[in-house]
Amino acid sequence: MNKETHLRREEPRKIGVMACSKLMSAPVCLIENDENGQLHVRKEAKDILDGISEPVVVVSVVGLYRTGKSYLMNRLAGQQSGFALGSTIESKTKGIWMWCVPHPNKKGHTLVLLDTEGLGDVEKGDEKHDTWIFCLAVLLSSTLVYNSLGVIDNTALEKLHYVTELTENIRVKAKVGQHEDESADFMRIFPSFVWAVRDFTLELKRGDKLITSDEYLEGALKPKPGCSPQTVQYNLPRSCLRQFFAVRKCFVFPRPASTQNMRIMEQLSEKELESEFLEQANTFCHYVYNNAEPKTVTGGRTITGTALGNLAEVYIEAIRSGNVPCLENAVLSLAKIQNVRAVEEALQCYMTEMLSMTQLPMCPEELSNIHTDAEKKAVEVFITMSFNDNDQIYQQELMGKIHNEYQDMCQQNHEASRMQCEEVLREVFDKMEKSISNGSYMKPGGYQQYRDTLRHLSSDYRARTHSQIMSEEVLSTYLRAKEEAGNMILNADQSLSAAEQENELQRLKNEIMEQRQKGLEEQNRLQEQAFKDMQRTHDEHVNQIIRQMEREQERISRDNEQVLEAKLKEKEALLQQGFQQEADRMQREIDSLKTDMNKQETSQPSTASKVLDGIGTAATLFLPGFVPKLAGIGLSLFSKLF
Repeated sequence: MNKETHLRREEPRKIGVMACSKLMSAPVCLIENDENGQLHVRKEAKDILDGISEPVVVVSVVGLYRTGKSYLMNRLAGQQSGFALGSTIESKTKGIWMWCVPHPNKKGHTLVLLDTEGLGDVEKGDEKHDTWIFCLAVLLSSTLVYNSLGVIDNTALEKLHYVTELTENIRVKAKVGQHEDESADFMRIFPSFVWAVRDFTLELKRGDKLITSDEYLEGALKPKPGCSPQTVQYNLPRSCLRQFFAVRKCFVFPRPASTQNMRIMEQLSEKELESEFLEQANTFCHYVYNNAEPKTVTGGRTITGTALGNLAEVYIEAIRSGNVPCLENAVLSLAKIQNVRAVEEALQCYMTEMLSMTQLPMCPEELSNIHTDAEKKAVEVFITMSFNDNDQIYQQELMGKIHNEYQDMCQQNHEASRMQCEEVLREVFDKMEKSISNGSYMKPGGYQQYRDTLRHLSSDYRARTHSQIMSEEVLSTYLRAKEEAGNMILNADQSLSAAEQENELQRLKNEIMEQRQKGLEEQNRLQEQAFKDMQRTHDEHVNQIIRQMEREQERISRDNEQVLEAKLKEKEALLQQGFQQEADRMQREIDSLKTDMNKQETSQPSTASKVLDGIGTAATLFLPGFVPKLAGIGLSLFSKLF
């Protein structure tokens, strides 16, 4: 691109791309109390999340203070130290701390580790604060690790009373029907649950039979028969864990080292740890790496680090306002924030690509190919960042802005080509212009000399500008401007008869018309290229939307199947344990879930059709004369999806 063109454009700021290993050598505080005792998101952590434009796998650890939560998170980060470990009775972690590292197994994903403040700190004595920390860990994570000491018994489950308060402190929908069952909704959006039992000394047996740690957990969650207040209280946390968390896993860790060495855990090498503990810790890490899913919200939408930071702020704002965090409202709020940002980032991506790859003037086909590649990358950025743009309002806005930027770029290309052609034209025709000025052609035989010179120089000009898109247009304009001078030379040439002059005059007019036609054909080719670009733009937006819908529908189906499987398993367990009434209730929930799944499946084609109609409408608004159609890949994907 020439210097003049560069000066007319403001260089866009670079899009943040996360290099976690460089940006986060240690954890930072994500959520803490301000001077007024209210929770808030730290700007430093929010800025880091804003730079993560890829999907995030979020793993949170919660549990009572002084139970060694932070050590597990350091292991997941692949580090010996990082999250603060305390060797005294004082709780080290305050608020929620964050460490973002490249995911070891999932390429193109970031692993976000959240270490939460220890629950039940007697010095703090703020039960509601603990509840909100627990709720935020549930809301922000895709896998929740609950860390405890000793065994899973009634005392341990009573300490996990926060799980019984989730429905009081979290809402999935803004409005819920009187008899509507929300358990399936909670299961869909709540993280997978991992119970990490530390300093476990028992043998995993039930009677004489060896059992797995998962069977140990499920056995501890079995309800008791009866309806006394004590039984109801006993069953409540067990019922909540079974009903809210479709995926449950348990790991039991023996004591890692001697009491003396436990005080210096950060300094111990792996050789100094108990081998059984080390083996279990590695198994735990491999499970999390392989099974923790990317964080999603309602509708199966995977979120990026940017969206996670915004989501945290939305939840914190609700808590500060005295409201119960609502996932449905949070998604709506997040959509407004994310979609504006998505349009901005996508447009910046487009402009960065265009400015780095173009050198004006250039061949329209080459410029078109660069535009196609840049637009594809921009749409990918938008699709990745956008949220709940069901009516394609923001995608239509992006289409319009990219179209305007491309038209502006094409116009600049035309002007750059025109300027270059005019410069060549002045150089080529300079000698002839001087001859016209000094009257060299105003003599007998001068017209033939002028005509020969004009043909020769026109041929020379075309040879030097044949690759320029405005070559014929500039020459056509020049020849029209020379028409009067040519007539004067013709009239002054006494060697020609009146009939010959008339013939020459007609031939001159014909040549000017032919040249004008060449200019029009040149512009028509540019117009045809523009319409090809329009079609490719439409197809690219359609294809990207369909691919995104495929991914979301796949995730929704997987989540629904997971919830259905969990409820069927729960019903079977209730029947085996003699809870007929509860099993009947579970069957009603299963029937309701199947009905919802069928409704979702039947609504997919109409939703897709609405989406594509929206993009088609946008195309006709921005691209006059354009007739949208599902072409090529778009049509095959549409047929495949539905």
